[in-house]
Amino acid sequence: MDNTQKGKLTSGNNNSYWLDSIPAISFDPLNENKSTDVVIVGGGISGVTTAYCLLKSGKKVILVEDGNIGSGESGRTTAHLVSALDDRYYELERIYGEKDARLIAQSHKSAIDFIEQTVLKLNIECDFERLSGYLFLHPSDDRNSLFKELEAAKKAGIDVEEVPYLPGSKEQIPALKFAGQAQFHPLKYLKGLCDAIIDMGGQIFTSTHADKISHEGIETDKGFKVEAKHLVVATNSPVNNRFVIHLKQYPYRTYVIAAKIKKGSVPKALWWDTGDFTQNKEIAPYHYVRTQRLDDTHDLLICGGEDHPTGIAEQAKINEEDRYSLLEYWLKKYFTVEDIVYQWSGQVLEPMDSIAYIGKNPVDKNNVYIATGDSGNGMTHGTIAGILISDLINGKENDWEKIYSPSRFKIFSAGKTFFKELAGGTLAYLKNKSHDSKPVEVGTIMVNEGKIIEVEGEKFAAYRDVNGQLHIIEAECSHLKCIIKWNNDEKSWDCPCHGSRYTHEGKVLNGPANKDLKYYSNNK
Repeated sequence: MDNTQKGKLTSGNNNSYWLDSIPAISFDPLNENKSTDVVIVGGGISGVTTAYCLLKSGKKVILVEDGNIGSGESGRTTAHLVSALDDRYYELERIYGEKDARLIAQSHKSAIDFIEQTVLKLNIECDFERLSGYLFLHPSDDRNSLFKELEAAKKAGIDVEEVPYLPGSKEQIPALKFAGQAQFHPLKYLKGLCDAIIDMGGQIFTSTHADKISHEGIETDKGFKVEAKHLVVATNSPVNNRFVIHLKQYPYRTYVIAAKIKKGSVPKALWWDTGDFTQNKEIAPYHYVRTQRLDDTHDLLICGGEDHPTGIAEQAKINEEDRYSLLEYWLKKYFTVEDIVYQWSGQVLEPMDSIAYIGKNPVDKNNVYIATGDSGNGMTHGTIAGILISDLINGKENDWEKIYSPSRFKIFSAGKTFFKELAGGTLAYLKNKSHDSKPVEVGTIMVNEGKIIEVEGEKFAAYRDVNGQLHIIEAECSHLKCIIKWNNDEKSWDCPCHGSRYTHEGKVLNGPANKDLKYYSNNK
């Protein structure tokens, strides 16, 4: 469904099932100056959970969001709630050691517990349920990887065991069973938290863009100010950190389809494969699946994967819009499904050392906090952020502070994997940048096509919409001036360097950019 329908501003052309299944969560825009204890920028799970935790602790809180609540990446997730993380525990043990690997596992288990307890306390109807998750072997992977993960996960305190077959699948594949995982409807959950925030005296303002951000508070693009003792930036990719964090994480696009299945035909569970090593031997892209209640006769089987570095889909010679058919092919290999009824994509940020950056913003005042680097586990990392940042602001000791510190720099532990991927993406971008520099005749731009053009030595990004209208914007990202690339799936302009994204009219969809690109309309 197009993102303009039902007034739902989202970060792409395709709406997710979550955004499409409930009314938009919106509040009035900020229209006056205010002061508070804590101002939070960002209305996804990190920002909303932080607001909820701080209000429970007695702080006064204002949250601002430039779209609607959950209209960014929190509304484009598949909403797995897991302590069985995207990055294997044997890798976390290598980077952090056994003690901290246990602490990482404990933090994610605590996040799931927090969500469960909050759902019960606030009586939030959000389809929350506990279930098991299954990690199974991809044909390109070595079975020894399952054994290594089994041993490492056990040492980290995870309830895991080997099982001889994969429940619900047409294929008989060895797998690991992780008990105590969960799933929910993320937008219904956020709505419940927002209701509680308002009931506790918190203030939420949507359609409110924080244009200027500092340790003293924010100023919106309309000129209204919020003065605060503490500032939290929870914008997926932090818009207040220009360099430091973006050298330590890398943006990826990930793709999702939702297929109808007969109710009860597939057991309720979570599934992941170990990744396709034929595509990338260092960071093997993997697939992930879950069920979701739909109606009286059908459920949804939601499948994600086919990741690639943002703005550089051509590395694998597969366009963004073609990734859904690959997901469908993979899904039908393992499960019996009916029609594909939803497709969407999202963006994840992969840190160099596998876990999120949560805490005080590096090279900033001590009252400024960020949450970023979801590493494909945004729902639990976002919940961890709410708990941890609330403790930090309240001066409460938290065992997670050091491992999630945004100031950490495990360059040698991260090793060749991160740098091979970072360098590979950057080099591919630079290689293709020269092709974009070649002048393109405006008349050759077809309907629903975007290209970089050059006029008198200056580059512009041009897109022709379904009505033949030409939309031209600046071609250099407002973050660090990289040349943007057209994403034909989400009909957006994406920056290959750090993941900033824009509409065809130059409006910012994703950070780290916080400024729109200049827009030129041309109806030729």
